[in-house]
Amino acid sequence: MTLFLLTFFFLYSSVHLYIFLKIKGAFTLGTGAFIALILFMAVMVSAPVLVRVSERQGLEFLARLLSYVGYTWMGLTFLFLTSSLCIDLYRFCVFVVGLILRTNLSSLSPAPRFAFFIPFLVTAAIATYGYFEALSIHSERVVITSPKVPRGIGTFTIVQISDVHLGLIVREGRLKKILREVTGAQPDILVSTGDLVDGQIADLQGLAELLRDIHPPYGKFAVTGNHEFYAGLEQALHFIEKAGFTVLRGEAKDAAGFMTIAGVDDPTAKYFGLVRGPSERSLLANVPRERFTLLLKHIPVIDDKAMGLVDLQLSGHTHKGQIFPFNYLSKAFFPHDAGLVPLPRHTFLYVSRGSGTWGPPIRFLAPPEVTVITLVHEDRE
Repeated sequence: MTLFLLTFFFLYSSVHLYIFLKIKGAFTLGTGAFIALILFMAVMVSAPVLVRVSERQGLEFLARLLSYVGYTWMGLTFLFLTSSLCIDLYRFCVFVVGLILRTNLSSLSPAPRFAFFIPFLVTAAIATYGYFEALSIHSERVVITSPKVPRGIGTFTIVQISDVHLGLIVREGRLKKILREVTGAQPDILVSTGDLVDGQIADLQGLAELLRDIHPPYGKFAVTGNHEFYAGLEQALHFIEKAGFTVLRGEAKDAAGFMTIAGVDDPTAKYFGLVRGPSERSLLANVPRERFTLLLKHIPVIDDKAMGLVDLQLSGHTHKGQIFPFNYLSKAFFPHDAGLVPLPRHTFLYVSRGSGTWGPPIRFLAPPEVTVITLVHEDRE
């Protein structure tokens, strides 16, 4: 965890240094503006830590202010960085071609101020669009066929929410939009595949009640994500259970007469010394093969040793990068980063893009979703 934080702050500080140099090259800064810009950037780099400190001190207004400003700024900086690097690449290509042709092509390169305003305007446009995209929750519908689904049942509906990140930014308004999609799907079972909470539980007053008012006939089940551990596991579990979910931590429960739902902790548990339950393979090996086996697992990683022991694995975590082009980064770490993935031995993996947002309240080309999975009987020879 310490290494992760040090790496994050080094990279985030480097991004700010890059932007500072771009501003300095585009404008003539007086002493006052120079100092103010440095101080503002120092606060923004420190904002993720200042938010948590403010939360723990009970300074909710300050924590929320820092959260909105700091995380929105984070999104803007990475959008600006991406756009500006494209300009830099173009300028570099012009420079190289000039060297090859032994001619001065500097007139083809944008001036520093123009090179600043192009990515600035692109960033503003994408961020504005992305803010509204993050609020546009919609249902993603998937059909899974299996001979383990009883012929006479018709259809069976599982609704998945994931990565809601209830906290300082994702509040009651966003949760109500998510729950409208949930109730509209009329689920037989509701599952949460981790990161339901994102901050101190004191910030979540009243939100558990909204979730508790959802009553699928065969229950609600949840697993931990990494943010449940960051928020404080004991308090996070209390909130999730208060919301009416059965939390599966290396456990399996029978449901609806034909299904077994298994759930495992996020791997973050081991860093906190809070690992619970048997291995994934041991857990699944005890489930009768004639039952439809649903595995809830926060990260979209397939355990090869458990292949064939699961009919459907539901995961999240990736947000599909949340803001393009960071989907390429998420895909580098998790090859199966979004959508339905057929796997060998009649196994399916579905990876949700997430229902909320982490950090910046922005999504771009990775809209939030509530996943509606319909199980249907299939005759298989």
